[in-house]
Amino acid sequence: MKRKIDPSVGMGSVRRFAAGERLTEAERRTAVRFSLEEFAIRHPGRSVEIRVPWVGAVQAIEGPTHTRGTPPNVVEMDAQTWLKLVVGQPTAGIVKASGSRSDLRQLLPLFGAAQLGL
Repeated sequence: MKRKIDPSVGMGSVRRFAAGERLTEAERRTAVRFSLEEFAIRHPGRSVEIRVPWVGAVQAIEGPTHTRGTPPNVVEMDAQTWLKLVVGQPTAGIVKASGSRSDLRQLLPLFGAAQLGL
């Protein structure tokens, strides 16, 4: 997967989110898109689609792939919930998941305390 977001810019936004700083809408989108890219790079494949509506989506995780229509394994949530999950913060957000491969608990959080500078 080719990166669209500069890792230093993306990780900077993720770090500010993890530190509790208030992000602008553009910074929040950058943090989400960067973390989606990072997830797809760390867990390559096309068996699960992770969607953050109005911000971004990626296909990741090895396994059976789909070629047309809605994929059989989909995980969808809002931006705030996704960011909390990737940095290991508790969340009360709603995660919609369907399909036998849609459980991401073993793959999250994506970033550890050392990467976040905490």
